[in-house]
Amino acid sequence: MLERIVNFATEKRYLVVFLTFIVVGLGALSLKHLPIDAVPDITNNQVQINTLVSGFSPFEIEKQVTFPIETALAGIPGLVSTRSLSRNGFSQVTVIFEDSVDIYFARQQVNEKLIEAKENLPSGAEPKMGAISTGLGEIYMWTLRYAEGSSEKTEDGKPGFQSNGTYLTPEGHILKTEVEKLGYLRTVQDWIIKPQLKTVPGIAGVDSIGGYVKQYHVQPDPNKLIALGLTFEDVTQVLEKNNTSLGAGYIEKNGEALTVRADGRIENSQQLENTVITSKNGTPVYIKDIASVAIGKELRTGSGSENGAEAVVGTALMLIGANSRDVAAAVDQKFIEIVKTLPPGIIAQTVLNRTKLVEATITTVSKNLTEGALLVIVILFLMLKNFRAALITASVIPITMLMTCMGMLSTKTSANLMSLGALDFGLLVDGTVIIIENYLRRIGEKSQEIKRPLDLMERLKEVVESTKEMSRPTLFGQSILVLVYLPLLTFTGVEGKMFKPMAVTVIMALISAFILSITFIPAMAALFIKGSAHEEHGRYFKRVEAFYQRWLVYGLHHPKRILVGAIGGFLLSILAFFQLGQEFIPTLDEKDLALHAMARFKTTQTRTYSKNGSCGPKCYRP
Repeated sequence: MLERIVNFATEKRYLVVFLTFIVVGLGALSLKHLPIDAVPDITNNQVQINTLVSGFSPFEIEKQVTFPIETALAGIPGLVSTRSLSRNGFSQVTVIFEDSVDIYFARQQVNEKLIEAKENLPSGAEPKMGAISTGLGEIYMWTLRYAEGSSEKTEDGKPGFQSNGTYLTPEGHILKTEVEKLGYLRTVQDWIIKPQLKTVPGIAGVDSIGGYVKQYHVQPDPNKLIALGLTFEDVTQVLEKNNTSLGAGYIEKNGEALTVRADGRIENSQQLENTVITSKNGTPVYIKDIASVAIGKELRTGSGSENGAEAVVGTALMLIGANSRDVAAAVDQKFIEIVKTLPPGIIAQTVLNRTKLVEATITTVSKNLTEGALLVIVILFLMLKNFRAALITASVIPITMLMTCMGMLSTKTSANLMSLGALDFGLLVDGTVIIIENYLRRIGEKSQEIKRPLDLMERLKEVVESTKEMSRPTLFGQSILVLVYLPLLTFTGVEGKMFKPMAVTVIMALISAFILSITFIPAMAALFIKGSAHEEHGRYFKRVEAFYQRWLVYGLHHPKRILVGAIGGFLLSILAFFQLGQEFIPTLDEKDLALHAMARFKTTQTRTYSKNGSCGPKCYRP
C-alpha cells in the first residue's frame, strides 16, 4: 500500500503539489475560524437557577425556596448532582448533568420541573435560569462612569453637567443627588448598552454590577393616612391602577377606524405626586398630600468601582461552544459604536477584552512556527549543505499545522495552551528528515558510481526507493507516538476536558506529517532536488560522527557498563522528578489584571469580672 502511494505521488507529482496547495488554502481558512482560548474549558455541564425573594432570611430561603427547587429537580435524565447557595433574599441552585447530555435538552427538562415547583414557592418567587455560558464565558468587561473635572461641564440647558453640579439627561430629567446619578448610569447600562450587545451573535447574556436600579420611593405619613382613613394597601392599589395603559377600542368614522387609547403610564415623580388617591368633600387628595415621593435606591449587596469611585461594571457572557476570538472582536466593534451614542458626560471604558489574549496566543504560535522552521533550515543546511532539501523539509511544519487546524475545526477542538503547546516540531519533521537524507545519500552515491548527474527517470526511481526504505520505519515510529497519546482519549471529567484536546491535536499532527512524508515530500524532491546533489558533511559533523563511533564501539564491547549507567541515570531522574514543582496549568499572562477584594470584620469579645477581680460566670475568654 505504501509503495503504491509513493509511486503515485512521484508519477503525479504536479497533481500532488497542486492538491497540497489546496489543502494549505483550506487550512488557512480553518485557522481563521478556529476557536482559540487560553486553556481548555473544564466547566462541567450545568444549569444555574437563580431566585430573588426580598425580605427572606437565609434559613427561610433554604427552607421555602432552595429545598423545594432541589426536590423538584430530582429524577431528571442525565442528572449527576445538585448544589445550592442560600443568602438573604437570594437562592442559587446549580444542576450538574453528564457531559453527554445536550445543554438545551437539560435546560428544557429543568424548565418543566420549575413550572411544577412554582406551586410550592412563596408568592413573588420567580426562578430564572442563568445564561447559557461557562466559567470561561466572561470575554468582555467594561465600566460606565461620569467624566471627571469641570472641563466636562456643558452649557446650561443642554444635556450634561450643569454649572450648579446637577446633571441634565437627554430626556430632560435633572439629577441632583448621587443616588439619582448612579441610578441613571445603571439605566444607561440596562437600556442602552445591554440590549444592543445582546444582539451580537454568540452572546449568551450581559451582566451588570454597580449603580442603582432606578426606583420611585413613595413614603406615606402614617398620621396623615389615619386622619384620612386610608391604609398602605389603598396607596399601593391606587398607584397600580394609575400606572396602566388601556385600549378602549376604536371609533369608526367615514370608513376609517380611529384607535382610542388611554396612556396612564407614570413617567416621572411629578406624575406620581399628582396622582389622586381619594377625595374629601369634593376636594381631591393627592399622593403628595399624604406622602413624600423621590427617586430612591435599591437594596443591594455589592457595588462596582473604578479608581476608587463608584461605577457600573458590565460583563458580556459568551455562548457555550462559540468562537471566543470572533465573539470578542464582534463585541468590541459593537461596543465602540455604542459608546459614540452615549449621553454627554458619560464615559464607557473597556477593562477586559479576550481579543488581547487571542492575539497574544496567535502571536506566540506564529513566533514558534517561524522559529521552528528557521531552526530546521539552519540545522539541515549545516548538516546536509543543501538549501533546497532543508527548505522542503521545513515546509512540512506550516503545512502540517494547517492540516491539523482542519482536523481541530472539524472535531470542534479549540486551540489553547494545552493543545498547541504540546506540538513538537522535531516530531513533525522526523520522518521527512529521514526520507530526504536517504534520498540525498542515494543520488550522491549513484551519481558518483555512474560519473554523471542523474536524469529525470533515474531521480524518480531513487525517490521511490529512498521513500520506500524509510516509510516503514517512519510509520512504526509515528504509530508508537500515536499509541502513547491514545490512553488520554479515555479520560473523563475534568482531566478529559483538560488533556483530550492535547491528545487529539498531537495525533492529528503526527498523522498529517506522515501523510506529507510519503506524498508531498517525494513529489517536491523529484521536482526541485537535482540529480547532481550529494550529501556533504562538514568538519563539525565529522567530529561528532567520530565521537559517536568511538562510544558506539565502546558500548558494544562493554554492554554491562552501559546498562548499569543507564539504570543509574534513570534512578537519578526519578529522584529529581519528586523534587520538581507541580502546576495544574501553565502560568498565563492575560495582559489584564482583575482584583476581587473582600473585607473581613473581626468581632470583639468582652470580659466580665466580679468585684474581687476574678472572672465571673459570664466571663468570655478571647
